[in-house]
Order: sequence, then structure tokens, then C-alpha cells
Amino acid sequence: MKENFRPPKRWLAFGILALALCAAAASQPGAQEAKPAHPEMLVSTAWLAEHLKDPDVVVLHVADKRSDYIRGHIPGAHYIQSDQFVDEHVGAMSELPSVQQLKKVFEEAGVDDSSRVIIYTTAWFPLAARAYYTLDFLGHERTTLLDGGIEQWLNEKRPVSSEQPKFSPATFTPRVKPAVRAMLDEVKRAVESRDGKTAIVDARPARRYTAGHLAGASNVYWLDTLVSADSPVFRPVAELRRIYDQAGIKPGEKVITYCEVGLQASHGYFLAKYLGYDAAMYDGSYYEWSEMQHLPVVKGEAKR
Repeated sequence: MKENFRPPKRWLAFGILALALCAAAASQPGAQEAKPAHPEMLVSTAWLAEHLKDPDVVVLHVADKRSDYIRGHIPGAHYIQSDQFVDEHVGAMSELPSVQQLKKVFEEAGVDDSSRVIIYTTAWFPLAARAYYTLDFLGHERTTLLDGGIEQWLNEKRPVSSEQPKFSPATFTPRVKPAVRAMLDEVKRAVESRDGKTAIVDARPARRYTAGHLAGASNVYWLDTLVSADSPVFRPVAELRRIYDQAGIKPGEKVITYCEVGLQASHGYFLAKYLGYDAAMYDGSYYEWSEMQHLPVVKGEAKR
């Protein structure tokens, strides 16, 4: 009868070492799929289809015209007109209206304090992000974007409706978060200090950025963070973090986003918060900044 085979001790040592190395590699950042800091900020079309009839779910269809909504919307969605959460006045465009105005807008759209709000748009994608930012500024803690928007919903052959649901106006109590709204003086201090604590991020396309931007600003075009305009699904988190890294935005920095008038910047704000940055949006944006003759504007590409 043959003796039981016993492997040499050095084989066992090599095996233990290999297992230890594998375990160490698996624990390294990036070894597993990267996760966002706030996954609750996005829901998939599959999730929405499953939860569409949940009593606390309020779907907001953001559009420029009611005719867009009537032509076809996600069943049960409430209409909200995009110009209801922007205000224009001398020296600025598309800024936030008063808190009382906004409270009324969202109450009439059926949003209350406990609503799980899901936002999408049939218009320009940043309008959905602007609605998100507005509710976030007002302190609504259960606001979400539909990843892929109505485009993804339609691509998956999911149903749409032309019926307008009946609902009663809700009661919404704003709990304003002023820190997420960067005002001119704060942005000016960040531009002047360059202390490495704040990253200023321009959400416009490169041609607009190079034509003139705030000194020291990085350029992260909002559309580059999505798969495409036709499929506005957010890119994987690892890619989003790589985009930030390539733009020179460091972990731990506060991120202040801006654009031309505060719409594209709302998307930039959403992204920064989604990735876990302390985020704020400069509502006056480049329109206000460039109107101030004494404030620095840089042309061409710039390195932070």
C-alpha cells in the first residue's frame, strides 16, 4: 500500500503567501467595483418601474411646456415647468426664486416632506439636475434623479401615458441649506486664495471654458460624465473619479461648480455630491462674474 503523499513544507508556505497576496489585492481601493458616496441619489428605470405605485413616490416630469408632458410621460408623473424654479433679474440669470415661491411650486406638484421624489426631463438633461439642486437647497432629503431619464425608459420600451393624474396639493416645509449655494464673495475668496481647499469646476463645454473662465477653474463638461446625450446614463463611478482626477480635483476639497447661468452647474453639483465631495453651486455663475469688470477672467486652457 502506498504511503499518503505529503507536499513539501515550502509548497505550503508558497500557498499561504499566495492566499495572503490575493486577500491584500482584493482589499485595495479599486480592486472591487467603485461605489458612489451617495448611491441613493440615483435610481434606475428598473427600480422606478417596480416602485412606481408606491404611495410615497412622486415622479416629477420637468419640461419647458405642458404640451411636452401631455405628449407622453411616465405613468403617474406630475408636471413641473422648468422656469418655475429659476428667476431672472438685472446682473444675473436663472437664479433661485424666493423660498416661498419654491415652496408653492413643489407643493402644487404634490411634493411633501416624506415624498420619495424621482426627477426626469424631456428637455435638456441639466434641467432635471436643476430641479434636484433646488429641492436639495430647500432641504428635501429624499430627492433622486432617474438615471438615463425618459430616454432610457423609452429605449427599454416601457409604457408612457398622456393622462394627467389627480392629486391634492401637498404640504412641504423647507429647511434651507445655505451652504450649498455659493455666493459671489465666497467664490471670489476661493479664486484669490488658491489654498488647495476648494476646487472651482466649470461645467461648460471646452470651447466655452477656453473662451473665458474663472481663474484656477477646472473644466469638467457635464455631458462627459454621461454615456451619451441619447443615453444619459451616468458613467461608472471609477470613470467619474478618473475624470475628476484628470481635472486636478483632489479628495477632500470643497467643490464649487458654475457654468454660464447655473443650469449645467446643477449637474456638476449633483456629480460632486454623488461622489462624496462637499459641494456648492455658484448660482450667479459666469454671467454674473463676467459682468463684474474688476474680477479676473482667464482665456485658454489653465492648469490648477
